[in-house]
Amino acid sequence: MNGFLTLVVSLISFSLTALLGKWLIPFLHNIKYGQTILEIGPSWHKNKQGTPTMGGIMFIVGILTSLIFSIPIYNFMVGVGSTIRISETPLMVTKVISGIIMSLGFGLIGFLDDYIKVVKKRNLGLTERQKMILQFTVAIAYLLSIYAVQTYYGSENSTSTMIPFLGMVNLRYFYIPLASIVIVGAVNAVNLTDGIDGLNASVTFFVSIFFMIISSFLGMFGISIVSAAAAGGCMGFLLWNFNPAKVFMGDTGSLFLGGMVCAIAFGINMPILLVPLGIIYICEITSVVLQVTYFKLTHGKRLFKMSPLHHHFEMCGWNETKICSVFSLITVIGGVIALLITILGT
Repeated sequence: MNGFLTLVVSLISFSLTALLGKWLIPFLHNIKYGQTILEIGPSWHKNKQGTPTMGGIMFIVGILTSLIFSIPIYNFMVGVGSTIRISETPLMVTKVISGIIMSLGFGLIGFLDDYIKVVKKRNLGLTERQKMILQFTVAIAYLLSIYAVQTYYGSENSTSTMIPFLGMVNLRYFYIPLASIVIVGAVNAVNLTDGIDGLNASVTFFVSIFFMIISSFLGMFGISIVSAAAAGGCMGFLLWNFNPAKVFMGDTGSLFLGGMVCAIAFGINMPILLVPLGIIYICEITSVVLQVTYFKLTHGKRLFKMSPLHHHFEMCGWNETKICSVFSLITVIGGVIALLITILGT
């Protein structure tokens, strides 16, 4: 039953995203919403100048529409009549709805950033301070919504997280500060993974697939449906984003996907799984931190040929297709590890 629904949701998300490309890409071309390639990037990326950006709107619409359609289908299948429910508990409803709203919040921040870059012709978009304030506001609002519902229903786990082999670990007053840092860090890591054709969508597709399997194993079918929608949207977008890309997702799409990944991870209350599953995201953001730190400490020397990490491999002679393939394979390995950890440790 649930397997059928996740298949339907993923197909709707995939189909709508793919079909939207036929309309949105020419539209973005016509209004001249093209990507500006900075001088600091690889020189061969200059031929991508003008490729439409903000294409993330395609899978945002596809994912949201598929989830909206899933509600009546799920209600029919579980026999709850006209009552709008995405899962069996108020907490799961809150996690799903708040997670979607959080993702949209991050997507809106990305849209503002893209708009300033493309329309206002400010290549750096929002300032780092503006981004951080907005992102932490969205993350904390999401965490407070979940905390409020758990507290209302008398849950003892409102500030706890599940760690395989250890069980529920109560972080108490540190939960929301630490969780908000994890969310903002993860969202920006996903954003940094968007730098070459097909990379972010490929990696996030496999992350979503494994989260779908894990959440199904845990019996959290509301989160499984969200994961299926995310996977379908990524695959639909890849039809237009494979090398050579006809459209880029922009910060609009990459920040939205970052929000989705976090919503799913926190939805099953196992954000620790972001470590094996999101190993590529972690490597990407770590490479940037190490590059900047090393550059400052050595007065201009570089640890990598270029950061984020995918650009380092480009400079080493890897083509974009090879990087996507290798990074996706590493994500699959991380996904298998995350699945085994979940099965054996919970």
